[in-house]
Amino acid sequence: MHNGNGGEYLKGLIVGGLIGSIVGILFAPKSGKETRQEINKRADSLIAKAKEEYEIALEKTKKAYEASADKLKELEENAKKKVTEVEEKFSELTDKGKETVTESKGRLKKAIDAGVGAYKDEKKAKKTT
Repeated sequence: MHNGNGGEYLKGLIVGGLIGSIVGILFAPKSGKETRQEINKRADSLIAKAKEEYEIALEKTKKAYEASADKLKELEENAKKKVTEVEEKFSELTDKGKETVTESKGRLKKAIDAGVGAYKDEKKAKKTT
């Protein structure tokens, strides 16, 4: 019944209903008083129908808004979880990087010390010969 444009539908319903009712009443063989009563009765009926349609549209809009708000909350929670996961992974990788640098520094120092020691030994060996 609704195509997403409730305001236009409601206007069309009221205008179409009023025009149809007025044309039908004006061509009916009744007195002026009866015709006015019939017009008032139909107008009241159309107004009641329009209010009902408005309430339905309002309720659908409210539900859609609540669903959107719930979806946004869910997306926000998922985003927070992902950020936390990324932070944890980053921290883990940073720690591993620090360990690797420390290990590499240690190996490099040992290699340099070994090279210096070998150089000194070779120098001593040349002096004694």
